[in-house]
Amino acid sequence: MSRAPEAVEDLIARALAEDLGDGDATSLATVPPDLRAVATITQKAPGVVSGTDVAVSTLRTVDPDVTVERLVPDGRWREGGPVLRATGNARALLAGERTALNFMGRLSGIATLTRRYVDAVRGTDAVVLDTRKTTPTLRMLEKRAVRDGGGGNHRVGLYDQILIKENHAAMAGGVGAAVHAAHASRPDLPIVSECRDLDEVREALAAAEEAGLAADRFRVLLDNMTTEQLRDAVALTGGRFALEASGNVNLGTVGAIAATGVDFISAGALTHSAPVLDLSLILEPLP
Repeated sequence: MSRAPEAVEDLIARALAEDLGDGDATSLATVPPDLRAVATITQKAPGVVSGTDVAVSTLRTVDPDVTVERLVPDGRWREGGPVLRATGNARALLAGERTALNFMGRLSGIATLTRRYVDAVRGTDAVVLDTRKTTPTLRMLEKRAVRDGGGGNHRVGLYDQILIKENHAAMAGGVGAAVHAAHASRPDLPIVSECRDLDEVREALAAAEEAGLAADRFRVLLDNMTTEQLRDAVALTGGRFALEASGNVNLGTVGAIAATGVDFISAGALTHSAPVLDLSLILEPLP
């Protein structure tokens, strides 16, 4: 396996420092320094595994000579079972155990919840998207986990897409004015315009057409609308631009939202409310 990106290496280093402090007192006291062992990480609940690369990089950080056998690929739903085996220094494997499991459990939980949302909209053309409601400094890892779960990524941050929300529109003088200003300022960036009702949808569509925005450069975000309003917005737009539904999205509502004909459904819950997938690490000493 190649080295992790520098940003991920930094995350791992800081996570290990937080856990280890000046040393693993228990392992230093009870485990012989030269003992080698095999560590097996096992998935203990149904779900989608994600974050294996980060777990492996964590173990390589504590023991550069560790050898790893990956037993399953990320992104596959499975009922449980062994995920990977690592052979190395026993003290080092114990030092990296909790950090590796914390990363992997968190990311696998996001992938698992995302897959449940994706399954709930199956049979429609809707794509499930994440949001910026991610754990600080873990965004890129969590967005990768969403992809492992079968979802798609919304913008990465404030810099790679224009997303006009109600506060921006209020400051700009309305939805239409905000669309024109955004396109004039950053014609290189795609624009998403949040709309709270059908009147704002009409205003946004008119502004996009006046500005000459291509269909793949503009999207309307339908914020906290009922399914009836969503269907009306789909009919009003007539396929001229993509529509994204957001707000009041959960596993109980996402199927009905998708059935309205919207193109995208964004759900902050994918990253801010995903339960951790249960994983364990068992160490066996080598002779």
